[in-house]
Amino acid sequence: MTVFGFHASHEQIDPRALLEAVIHAERAGFDAAMSSDHFAPWSERQGQSGFAWSWLGAALQATNLPFGVVNAPGQRYHPAIIAQAIGTLGAMYPGRFWAALGTGEASNEHITGDAWPRKDVRNARLRECVDVIRALLAGEEVSHDGLVRVDRAKLWTRPEQPPALIGAAVSVATARWCAEWADGLITVNAPTAHLREMIGAYREAGGRGPLHLQVHVSWAPEQAEAERVAYDQWRSNVFAPPVCWDLETPEHFDVISQDMPMEKVHDVVNVSADLGRHVGWLEEYLELGFDQIALHHVGQEQRDFIDAFGAEVLPKLRSAG
Repeated sequence: MTVFGFHASHEQIDPRALLEAVIHAERAGFDAAMSSDHFAPWSERQGQSGFAWSWLGAALQATNLPFGVVNAPGQRYHPAIIAQAIGTLGAMYPGRFWAALGTGEASNEHITGDAWPRKDVRNARLRECVDVIRALLAGEEVSHDGLVRVDRAKLWTRPEQPPALIGAAVSVATARWCAEWADGLITVNAPTAHLREMIGAYREAGGRGPLHLQVHVSWAPEQAEAERVAYDQWRSNVFAPPVCWDLETPEHFDVISQDMPMEKVHDVVNVSADLGRHVGWLEEYLELGFDQIALHHVGQEQRDFIDAFGAEVLPKLRSAG
């Protein structure tokens, strides 16, 4: 049966409020949670960006939920440090933590002052990072000279079972590439034909493990409010790669999305006051075979969304499954 999770958006919500939200989500019937990992928000209107790894320890302790995080090792984070973070959370909370690894966005990575590499170089760098992280989690001493450098690193605190390393992808080509190394695949909501093609490419290339989907939604009791929230908070997030990869600051995203038509927001966010329509959208994703679906209400206030989906949406989806 598909697991339904709550997405913790650090770019939008103060970490204390976000912790309260994920505790409330567990009580309301959500089965799991996942977390973003940003240094900066996508818009100045979002206005937050807490440190995910500090928050994850608190959230795992405060709930019984399994958690995942989407991380980009290689520039802002050294892979040995990410391996240590993964290993420590895995040791403290066995079987409850996984990490999705991707190539990242300039908006978070430019802070190091290093040049933002081409996509092919970022892919190669991530592949090196994956190998370093896996070796460290396996207990090996690692030295490596390449796009990342490691000198005689060894993890002294490790879980008995290494947490899964999930591949993050939004394109068919990247999904196929992730099959080479990942323990599963994660992507975001898109037209079902595109999602089906991504899943097919991943599986046909030998991709193993669970399929995760993050779904952006905006719900409010009134349609106008659901649209206002989506437009205010998520119109800066409508840009396809490479634009979303290469812009550097929240101000850049705000400038280019200033006159964004609402129709474009509807392309990336499931916006409706009708809970039945949300059930219908999610049933389409269920039919594609996703093992976990994390729901991200793009508003900054989460309680009403959690209560409504916990009471009216998740039970219908579970009965359908």
